[in-house]
Amino acid sequence: MADQRFDAVVVGAGAGGLCAAARLAHGGLRTLVVDDKMRLGGRASTEEIDGFKVNIGAIAIEFGGVFEETFNTVGASLNIRAPEPASSFLIDGKLVDVGRGGWSLLLGQLTKQASRILEKFADARSGNLPDGRQSTEDWLKGYTNNATVHALFRNLCAAIFACNAAELPARAFLTYFTSKGAFKRFGFCPQGTIGVWNALGTAIARNGEIWLGTPAVKIHTIDGRVDGVTVTRDGKQMRIDTEIVISNAGPKATVALAGEAAFPPDYVERVRHDLRPAANIVINIASREPLMVHPGIVTFGKTRRLCNMANLTATCPELAPPGWNLYVAYAVPVPALGDFDSDAEVELALADLREQFSSFDQARILSIRVMRDDWPAQRSCAGYDLPRETGIAGLWCVGDAVKEYGNGGTQACAETAKLVTDAILASRQKKQAVGI
Repeated sequence: MADQRFDAVVVGAGAGGLCAAARLAHGGLRTLVVDDKMRLGGRASTEEIDGFKVNIGAIAIEFGGVFEETFNTVGASLNIRAPEPASSFLIDGKLVDVGRGGWSLLLGQLTKQASRILEKFADARSGNLPDGRQSTEDWLKGYTNNATVHALFRNLCAAIFACNAAELPARAFLTYFTSKGAFKRFGFCPQGTIGVWNALGTAIARNGEIWLGTPAVKIHTIDGRVDGVTVTRDGKQMRIDTEIVISNAGPKATVALAGEAAFPPDYVERVRHDLRPAANIVINIASREPLMVHPGIVTFGKTRRLCNMANLTATCPELAPPGWNLYVAYAVPVPALGDFDSDAEVELALADLREQFSSFDQARILSIRVMRDDWPAQRSCAGYDLPRETGIAGLWCVGDAVKEYGNGGTQACAETAKLVTDAILASRQKKQAVGI
């Protein structure tokens, strides 16, 4: 006999899980969210270090699209401030703002082959895309050997997808930049990224509950359908009956929770062999004197591992104590989709920072986080995502391992939540209409 019953249980309070829970609760389902951490946001949360609000992973929240639409739909406040300009590139010591000129402005300053590359972007917009086997690096080699252009594309792949250009399918890269929308407006939350998750949490609580510090230990199934979830709460195991479970823990952890025998064999094989977890290195930096004046995110040209850096306090001074500047830099190891030496890769990233900023050694490093293995930057690199359906009725996955092709970031996670919850709510309405 179950200890409690909910219409739906969401395992994992990351971006996809919270967006899904908020939509289900708004749609009338009494929804429970469980997470083993004591804060919302998962790999896109915030922690406090000596008075600094330091983001663990994602920082940039896009305006428009599914993410903002989720907040509007469920009546949650989205407190985001947009830097202006938002995106620039630091190439050979010169800042280039691409907010208005886009690819033509950027590439036109770097290579005589810019027109050929731009033609291929136009082809991609028309649906003429390379197959998924060719890497972005190999695709680009067909049009230019310019080292700066190759470095720039590598750092764009690293910044957006947490992988190298040699690891990302060109089809995924072009899909993102031609149909998913690049150089869109984005902003930072003055409470840290956790601020947006707390707002969603408030919306969920209107028709549900959130249990933090409560790991799921078992997903129950019977006759090919989901039947409930067992969690550990306050040191005791308790069973929750439900016919709907949405897992934001990733397909690998989801299979472990329900047991391989519960799933179709072909799904288990895909979980074992198709996922490509992507890694990155997150370096949070504080300084008394500004390291850079650009207020948004700067993507670098030629570097060893460093791909981009955000100036957070230029837009959100609340993130740091008075008199301090707060930055976060991202680097991607080589390889990002395989094993690497964490210490060596961190040193290469720090060498890049010293090279890019002459006063870096006077700055204070608040934290260095290597996101890999079971706590990766992406649970599967773009182009290697699994389906959201698991083969078990009522059990779905959301998040960054089941994205739509070529998408990335919190926007992609929110999209997975919308697709899953739309299907659940439509099925529920259909059953109610026929009296089931």
